[in-house]
Amino acid sequence: MNDLVHQHTALTESDLEWLHLLVSEWQLLSDLSFADLVLWVPTRDGTRYVSVAQMRPNTGPTSYQDDMVGHLVPRGRRPLLDAALDEGRIVREGDPEWREEVPVRVESIPVRREGRVLGVIARNTNLLTVRTPSRLELTYLQSASDLAQMIAAGSFPFPGQQVDMDASPRAGDGLIRLDADGVVQYASPNGLSAYHRLGLAADLVGQHLGQITAELAPSRGPVDEALVKLASGYAPREAEVEGNGGVIQLRAIPLKPKGTRIGSLVLLRDVTELRRRERELITKDATIREIHHRVKNNLQTVAALLRLQARRMDSVRGREALNEAVRRVGSIAIVHETLSQNLDERVEFDEIADRVIAMVSEISPGKVDCRRTGRFGILDAEVATPLAMVLTEVLQNALEHAFPHGEHGSVEVSAVRGDQRVDGRLLITVQDDGIGLPEGFDAQRTGNLGLQIVRTLVEGELGGGFDMLPAPEPGRGTRVVLDIPVRAQK
Repeated sequence: MNDLVHQHTALTESDLEWLHLLVSEWQLLSDLSFADLVLWVPTRDGTRYVSVAQMRPNTGPTSYQDDMVGHLVPRGRRPLLDAALDEGRIVREGDPEWREEVPVRVESIPVRREGRVLGVIARNTNLLTVRTPSRLELTYLQSASDLAQMIAAGSFPFPGQQVDMDASPRAGDGLIRLDADGVVQYASPNGLSAYHRLGLAADLVGQHLGQITAELAPSRGPVDEALVKLASGYAPREAEVEGNGGVIQLRAIPLKPKGTRIGSLVLLRDVTELRRRERELITKDATIREIHHRVKNNLQTVAALLRLQARRMDSVRGREALNEAVRRVGSIAIVHETLSQNLDERVEFDEIADRVIAMVSEISPGKVDCRRTGRFGILDAEVATPLAMVLTEVLQNALEHAFPHGEHGSVEVSAVRGDQRVDGRLLITVQDDGIGLPEGFDAQRTGNLGLQIVRTLVEGELGGGFDMLPAPEPGRGTRVVLDIPVRAQK
């Protein structure tokens, strides 16, 4: 709609915002009217109309099989549009039009904002299935007529009341019509069922909806006056009411077709099951996060015990082995700590990588600069946990063997993520500028326990590739390359 308005019309940004507000609301008008709606706006030179939006009803057959958005119509071809635009009134005169052997009644509703007519809504009703209307249909049509008059007067939609069409109740979910005092004149079957879910045993017609709603909603103190006013339809608002194990969502729409409130529409939807499932998900999510938190605490306890045991050992090799185990346990604990703070089983691995680098750097006997370049991105927990261990082992191996005598140097961890919109690969390079690999070294056959752990995790658990090579510049260190498949980020 933005493109069409900017290209063809002279409307201002404020006018465009009003049209957006109208379009966010007009599904209700379409459903209550059992009719298609097409929004026509005059072009900049005033010789044509351009259709900038279209809506089909959920309550009846459509009048337009084709998409009308973007169509241009010369002024004069549709007299009802001209009359509504020029005279600023709702125009219903004329015989039905025939479209592909289907009779269609056409009406034009001017869209007014601050005294100016911005465009015209063409309301097209398919008459092929017309029958004697029921009480429900008569209430729908009367409410649609009131809303149409409010649009023509510029009092609907309500400024500052942007509506989420997917989240708000619709006419078919449940509808209650109130008089000016808030007394129920009509309640649709779905609307009555929703109140029965709250515990109402009687009929709604003739009852004051605000008082009934406040009585059904549990309250420890005085009657909730705000809830009474909302359910009475005095102002355009939304709320949820919970009682008797049920939850209903209410939306009140004051009806002021001639400037004075004559009553209200209350749209409502039974959202009991939806809220129950949301609470189950919240409970499940909280449980999972608590599990990660406890696993992290237990791992930290294990690491503390290993560290305490290492201090009591006389054997240097035994002490080093326990310290290595402490770092391995610590890397897993970091992942679980991150997972305990997230809402899903995915983590931003860059933070984990930085913490692993900082943890392993503490063992360096010399002054070694460890840094990270590139981004790992978001990873699943099933990838993040083994990858944290792999990164710990590779860095620990580099710091111990590349700088055995406390030399100064640097270790760089580089991460390159493939196309994140599709399943891709994560390429990780860990390169140092230390003493390099010994003669005849084969990473696939030889190596200490740490490299065996790396091979097992990368190739067996992560399904990736691992290699250890001399750095590109001869005599200037070692390069470890990890190639890991990762899922697309959603």
